[in-house]
Amino acid sequence: MRLLSLLVLLLSTSVLHAEEVGSVDTVFKFIGPDHKIVVEAFDDPGVAGVTCYISRARTGGLKGAFGVAEDKSEASIACRQVGPIAIPAPIRQQEEIFSERISLVFKRLRIVRMVDARRHALVYLTYSDRVIEGSPQNSVTAVAVDRAIPIPLR
Repeated sequence: MRLLSLLVLLLSTSVLHAEEVGSVDTVFKFIGPDHKIVVEAFDDPGVAGVTCYISRARTGGLKGAFGVAEDKSEASIACRQVGPIAIPAPIRQQEEIFSERISLVFKRLRIVRMVDARRHALVYLTYSDRVIEGSPQNSVTAVAVDRAIPIPLR
């Protein structure tokens, strides 16, 4: 019974990742996958009814095929209300809600959610960072929340 409980717990705490919606090739590669721009969807884990769409470059070739390529730092984000917005538990004023490796070791693509309480909106920022030096390139989007829906903060 304990083993079954542990298995259920492990399965329910899966790692959040984006779902690929589609892609377009940008550079043909003779060996390995082509370089491409990928569009991915990511549901906000703390706010039901909000999905973020991220577009970013994905490096192909042999390095891309073996997972050792370093993807570009540029990314674009657009978050939209895709259903009724519900915030079942208090959320932080500013919180990283997504992080994904975009190089072998040191570079990550991140999404941070910020609450603009004055305008009753959720602001989403995407950027990449690296252990030594990050990139100032970023993209921002916002989702207005109906004033009848409280945004509980912790």
